Amino acid sequence: MQIAGFTVGVLAAGAVFAQSGADVVKAKGCMNCHAVDTKKMGPSFKDAAAKLKGKSDAEVVAALKAAKPHASVKASDDDLKAIGKWIQSL
Repeated sequence: MQIAGFTVGVLAAGAVFAQSGADVVKAKGCMNCHAVDTKKMGPSFKDAAAKLKGKSDAEVVAALKAAKPHASVKASDDDLKAIGKWIQSL
C-alpha cells in the first residue's frame, strides 16, 4: 500500500511541473507574433486551430516546425506538442 501511495504522489508531482500549452506560448515569445483572436505578424491561434483540427501530435509538431519564422525559436517537441494541444483546444 505504501508503494502505491508513493507512485501516485510522484505522478501528481510530475503533473505539477508540466507546463500547459498556454504557459509555453508565453514563455517562448509566441505572443510577439500571434494573438488568440486576431492576426498579427502571424495568424491568430484560432485560425491555426482550424488548420490543425484533427491532426495528430506528430503532424502538429511538423506543421509548427515547418513555419519559416519558427526555425529561430528553441522549443522541444514536448513544448510543441503542448502548444499544439492548446491551439487545437481553442
